[in-house]
Amino acid sequence: MLKIKFITVGSLAERHWREACDEYKKRLSLTCKVEDCELKETKIAKNPTDGDIAKVLEDEADRILAQIPQRAYTVALCIEGKQLSSEELASLLDSKATEGYSDICFIIGSSHGLSDRVKKAANHRMSMSRLTFPHQLARVMLFEAVYRAGEINRGTKYHK
Repeated sequence: MLKIKFITVGSLAERHWREACDEYKKRLSLTCKVEDCELKETKIAKNPTDGDIAKVLEDEADRILAQIPQRAYTVALCIEGKQLSSEELASLLDSKATEGYSDICFIIGSSHGLSDRVKKAANHRMSMSRLTFPHQLARVMLFEAVYRAGEINRGTKYHK
């Protein structure tokens, strides 16, 4: 069974975001093993310098990279990543499972993004949109997108 791990920096503060993610985790769990790894965002000064941000990103990178299973296919969400349609994401997941990957990790960084080290370590860089979204919403959107991709691969009517 395919294992999908969501590694995210920062918590879901509002109940409605948690409930939405929980719903998609429940749906996903019917067809794959789901792990939601939530890492604490590193504290930073109110008006951080570029150096402060770089230091925080490197601290978060250490903790993110430590959570990635060996031989996992990793997808880093970042603005410079490639935008995929639902069908393309479904194809990506299907092809990686066919290629023998049993673990797929999706990584969402903190409000400052991801360090270059995490991006370089990723097998794929993906962008949700050219628009900017709150991290909590992006997390819900990612859960839904992965669920939709799985339903496309299963041939259900969820994706119309």
